[in-house]
Amino acid sequence: MRLIFAGTPDPAVVAFEKLLGSKHEIVAVLTQPDARRGRGRSLHPSPVKALATQHGIEVLTPSTLKAGTDDGDAVRARLKELAPDAVPVVAYGNLIPADLLDVAEHGWINLHFSLLPAWRGAAPVQAAIRAGDEITGATTFRIDEGLDTGDILGTVTEEIRPTDTADDLLTRLAYSGGDLLVATMDLLESGQADPQPQVGEASHAAKITTEDARISWSQPGFAIDRHIRAHTPGPGAWTTLSGERFKVGPISLLDEATLAPGELRIEKNAVFVGTGTVDAKLGNIQPPGKKSMDAAAWARGLNSQGTDAVDGADEAADKVVFE
Repeated sequence: MRLIFAGTPDPAVVAFEKLLGSKHEIVAVLTQPDARRGRGRSLHPSPVKALATQHGIEVLTPSTLKAGTDDGDAVRARLKELAPDAVPVVAYGNLIPADLLDVAEHGWINLHFSLLPAWRGAAPVQAAIRAGDEITGATTFRIDEGLDTGDILGTVTEEIRPTDTADDLLTRLAYSGGDLLVATMDLLESGQADPQPQVGEASHAAKITTEDARISWSQPGFAIDRHIRAHTPGPGAWTTLSGERFKVGPISLLDEATLAPGELRIEKNAVFVGTGTVDAKLGNIQPPGKKSMDAAAWARGLNSQGTDAVDGADEAADKVVFE
């Protein structure tokens, strides 16, 4: 089939590569416009655009698909000229107007990283980890006018491991989901696809803000563990100390509770923090303006700066507490 691939970030690149290796022809790519990144704030192409350019594939980067706009009208005309059989979509990031849904015979086919109707929305992987789900997966479905409500074409399941971060889980889903997307294109071409309506109670995974990623140390330890893993690496779970923001990496829960929520105990080779239930051992921590580092190394730096809360000091004035 003739395909136009719509996608933008790194997870979409995996599916793009798998489609490139399939029997289908990618005649163009839809992706977000170049964005400013890094300290120099220079323009950089999306990961999908970078790969398309390497393969000599036409790239379309409209800021919007809406009719009545310069970008929208231009890309609409080009889509009709290209006449794709289907438009596979992976984390494209632009709203697809209803009147464009029939631009391809088989429609716009989205690869979504959940088992729909569970976790419709922008952050399904993070939501599944945060909720403590044991199983998630990926779904291909035909996009309609609703939010991730279209008929299902295929699914694949994936176990959520106890130590999975969002990056760990999304990486596995990107690969298994990429295979699913190719298989879905094969079924559409052969006429063997069997779209099925979504069944069951829907849940929603809204876009995550930086404020959403803040740690509340009064929560139970298991909830904080899930919260940190769900927001690793981005936007990064965070807390404050003396008014400064620190990103916190995954933690290990202990069987005892000796510390108040947020209170730190700094030992020679480890740093522990209190939660609403049990104590936890910190993994990595990222001070403001610095790279992520082992928590014990960070604590040694605190000690060299004159912090007295070392080896379990129990005077209130000596306590180091995350806020």
